[in-house]
Parts: sequence; structure tokens; C-alpha cells
Amino acid sequence: MELFRQILSFDSTSGRERELGEWLAAHLEAPSVETFEVGDGTLNLLLKWSDAPRVVFCSHMDTVPPYIPPTFGEDRVCGRGTCDAKGQFYAMYRACRRLADAGHRDFALLIVSGEETGSWGAKAFARLPFRAPLLVVGEPTDNCMVSASKGTKRFNLSFTGRPFHSGYPEHGQSAVELFVDFMERLRAAGFPDDPVLGPTTWNVGKLLSDNPQNILSPELSCRIYFRTTFASDAAVVAWMRAQAGEMLRVEEFGGDAPARYLTLPGFPQKTVAFGSDAPHLSNFEKKIICGPGSITVAHRDDEYLSFADLEQAVTNYVRIYESYH
Repeated sequence: MELFRQILSFDSTSGRERELGEWLAAHLEAPSVETFEVGDGTLNLLLKWSDAPRVVFCSHMDTVPPYIPPTFGEDRVCGRGTCDAKGQFYAMYRACRRLADAGHRDFALLIVSGEETGSWGAKAFARLPFRAPLLVVGEPTDNCMVSASKGTKRFNLSFTGRPFHSGYPEHGQSAVELFVDFMERLRAAGFPDDPVLGPTTWNVGKLLSDNPQNILSPELSCRIYFRTTFASDAAVVAWMRAQAGEMLRVEEFGGDAPARYLTLPGFPQKTVAFGSDAPHLSNFEKKIICGPGSITVAHRDDEYLSFADLEQAVTNYVRIYESYH
């Protein structure tokens, strides 16, 4: 557990994870330890027990801000990254050590950067010639295997108004009102519910309209982040493209499609609405998503991971290797 304490002591919020990556490369033990530059100042780390691994465990070292130091209790550890996702790769590393002690060799551990801000580490690793049959991605799934996950679609929106004295709004056009009109259209869009993944959801972030209170807003910008389903993924893109016009610029900037994942007998299963590195790691034939902790505490100030969940995850990762092997 001291190793976990040390891992959690690093502030590896997105963009600051390089120091942790270098420390892991120097302190985690494996027959082969390689680092790979992502291209944005961060790095990926690959530990191999074989030159040709069949099973690759994978999670990410970056966390959402702010950094919250760990506190250890009787049955859990609290702090940033405990379940999303330092607890994931810590459990995977312990599973790898257990497999190695049992005489197994054809596995590896991949720890990547930049998952929380666009899966930049995963995308960089996917450009390498490395290939393997099975990828096991660690995310907080309550130790359930993910049968399917929602996709993500991201857009930057820029509303352009006509500024005027706010006492005479009939002579101008507020960009804030344009934004409100857009949101009303979005709520009425009626994207279909999916029988597997349920409803489409969205969140607005980075909202900015910095104008004096007595002047109609000349501009407003924001970002909208969709969680799409098999039934709605294409419809969301088409609807957003149709909204563009003289007073609204719509910029698409990435995302991924909803996907189904491999599940194995004997493990509980569920669907999830969060994104992961899994869609971007195209180096693998099959993919499993499974890990300790709950998504309901990830990204929160009260993030935690129970020791029971952690130990179960180590056992699960060994079982996954043995079941697939």
C-alpha cells in the first residue's frame, strides 16, 4: 500500500503528469520498461513481461483538477485519482506482479497520459506499430465489465449578437438570447432513446459572455459535450450542423462513437455513460473495460476507493488474464 500512497502523492492533474510518469518508469519493476513521448510534454509508459504480450492492461495517470492529497482510513483511501484512475493501474500492476510470480509472461501494462482532456496519450500510442489481441482498460465500473458505453461528441459554439444600449433591446440582438433560443431548440430536439444505452445527454461548459450589464451581449462562446447512443450518434452531429448560421458558428472538435465491449462469463456486467481511452486504442483486436471504484465519486472532492474494491480488482484482473489465456 506504500506504493499506492506514493503514487497518490503526485499532482498529476492533466498536463502535469510527466513527473509521475518518470517516477513510475524508475520505480515500477518489469523485464522491460519503455517510455514514449506523447508530443505535448507528457509521456506514456509501457511495462512488458514479454516481447509479444497477448493481454495488455491499461489505464491513465492524469486526473481532473484540483489535486487533492490522499488520506487513508480504515476501509478506504480518499483523494484525487484514487479511483479515476491511479487505483486502476495500481491494481493492474499488482495483478501483473502476481501473474509473474505464478510463472506467466505474455502480458503488459500500459499507463497513458491525457485521457481526461482528449485521450492524447491513447491516440499517440495507437500510431505505434504495437499490436496485441486483448486490451483491458481500467475505469471505475464497480468491478463490473462494461457491455457497452455511450459515445461522445464535442462542439465549440460562438454566438454573434448586435450590441446596443440595454434600455432599447429592440435595436440590437443579445448573444445571450441567441444562446437561450439554441438551448430551447436543443431541449425540443427529441433525440431517440436507445434500448441499450438510454437517453442522449449533454453538458454546457466554458460559457463566456463578458459584456457590461447595460449593453446587449455582442458575443457568447461555450462548449457543448454530448453523450450519444447507438440510436442518436449520427442524429446529434446532423442536428448540430444544421444549427450553424450567420449568428451561430458551430465547430466540431472530436469525440468517439458508442461502442460494445467484450464481456466474460462469471463477471457482473453493465452499460456506462462515460468515455474512456478504449475507442482510441486501435492496436487491439478485443477490448474489456473493468475496474474498481464508482463513477459516482470520480471527479468529485470526495473521491475515494475502498480497499475491498481494490483487492477485488486485483483478483479480477488475474481472472481476466486466466480466462482469456
